[in-house]
Amino acid sequence: MGKETSLRMTAMPKGSRKPRTGPRGRVATPEAMAEVEAAIAGLDLRRDLLIEHLHALQDRHGALRAAHLVALAALHRVAPVEVFETASFYAHFDLIEDGAAPPPPVTLRVCDGLPCAMAGAEALHASLRAAVPDGVRVLHAPCMGACHRAPACAVGHHLVEHATAETVLSAARHAPTGCDAASRLPAALEAGAHALLRALRDGRLDSAALLDRLEAAALRGLGGAGFPAARKWRLVMAQPGPRHLVVNADEGEPGTFKDRHCLEADPHRVLEGMLLAAVAIGAEACWFYLRDEYAHLHQVMTTEIAALGAAGLLPMPVHLRRGAGAYICGEETALLESLEGRRGYPRHKPPFPGQRGLFGQPTLIHNVETLWWLPEILASSEAAVRFAAAGRRGRSGQRLFSVSGRVRDPGVKAAPAGITARELIEEFCGGIAPGHRFAAYLPGGASGGILPASMADLPLDFGTLEQFGCFVGSGAVIVLSDRDDLPEAARNLVRFFRDESCGQCTPCRVGTAKAARLLEAPRWDAPLLEELAAAMADGSICGLGQAAMNPVRSLLHFFPEATP
Repeated sequence: MGKETSLRMTAMPKGSRKPRTGPRGRVATPEAMAEVEAAIAGLDLRRDLLIEHLHALQDRHGALRAAHLVALAALHRVAPVEVFETASFYAHFDLIEDGAAPPPPVTLRVCDGLPCAMAGAEALHASLRAAVPDGVRVLHAPCMGACHRAPACAVGHHLVEHATAETVLSAARHAPTGCDAASRLPAALEAGAHALLRALRDGRLDSAALLDRLEAAALRGLGGAGFPAARKWRLVMAQPGPRHLVVNADEGEPGTFKDRHCLEADPHRVLEGMLLAAVAIGAEACWFYLRDEYAHLHQVMTTEIAALGAAGLLPMPVHLRRGAGAYICGEETALLESLEGRRGYPRHKPPFPGQRGLFGQPTLIHNVETLWWLPEILASSEAAVRFAAAGRRGRSGQRLFSVSGRVRDPGVKAAPAGITARELIEEFCGGIAPGHRFAAYLPGGASGGILPASMADLPLDFGTLEQFGCFVGSGAVIVLSDRDDLPEAARNLVRFFRDESCGQCTPCRVGTAKAARLLEAPRWDAPLLEELAAAMADGSICGLGQAAMNPVRSLLHFFPEATP
């Protein structure tokens, strides 16, 4: 097609379109601008604080109105689509049109994660739906980190554990408020907390000594990947500054609640580990990303970080950030995107966060449990060696296991690396729950696969279970019995991944939805499920899509008699 023909086709008749006299799209009104400015008063107007601004707006107005989002975009000097796409990505934000009625003032979120489902979450949800008064809504929700006290229900931001319809409705009527957030710093200092940090800052200890002790302890990242911690430090330190340290406290894997345990039991142990690592790598700031479901811990950490600052114990700024209900943000690069104020879309690697992480700068990312062990390990060379020697079957160190399901005493258990599931259940959990017979277990949460009880003598450690299509991950062990429906457990887990897929890549977005439909069939098409699982594992950007079919593959391989 020639130039003349092309121009003739695209030309418009004279006078058919009037020139635009104002800006394209919606314009922020003075009223909306004033309301947004009032809501975010006290917060800096920075792009990376966008999610904090959205929280402030929703906390004040009960929902996010379109006019407010347009005004927020104007204040940030970005296109409204940037604000809308971020707000619509996170499950805890309620977007409504201007003039629409806001959501009911009280929201009840019933956890439907696997441990809660095993404990009767669906019956609880039905009871609440039948009994709630006006002004209350009842929703299904993913894991809330209360798997050991299932079923769980959130009343607003207040968590009700071992929940019944009566206890939940009572909590809704009494509108529970936040917890006592008095600082624990004086008691922590009296017990010896932050002594290593003082020694590091006074020059009595240096980064080289810390690295030597870390290597002697053979500590690995305990968020799931198991990468050697000392190697992570060296990789970041080899990059030119400025550098950052990011704390990943966004655990959301069904069956996982060890971060919550650490922060409730001893927040200063975690904070000291964070600051030691940050000083060692020469970080200019720390960023603590805490999941929104742990509202009570947000109060605790706000108080403790402020107390450290007032006591002159903060060698660099510490930024506490609040998640907004997106499991994918537990993936390290999705977390970085969220910290920068965007949707939690995982990044392609390389470059790795240690090279180009937060704001494009070298970043050390640690899980809460990894930081939990640092003060103990780094106390002395002898302490590091003792830690390494604590494992079983030639494995190094200890770790925290989140144990839930059909055991007498569920909870977080500090146990030797290399312990078996059978030993963990018998020695640390009081055995199988009365009336149940041990049938199967998930060694590593929702994505770690399902193994039969006959394989409960395998070491729970990195590099042991991969040959069976499973992994230990973050150490979330869910125990199932002869009274549990294994195919329904697999359906529950795949539905979780379908709902939590960020949607960025087709293999995961379409694959998880397709898998959920296939598993509802009266008879499973095993070859098709295997083909789908392989395509998702090969083509997905991050671990969510790559591992989402592990529970299904496990059932097909280890439980052929139980699969439809």
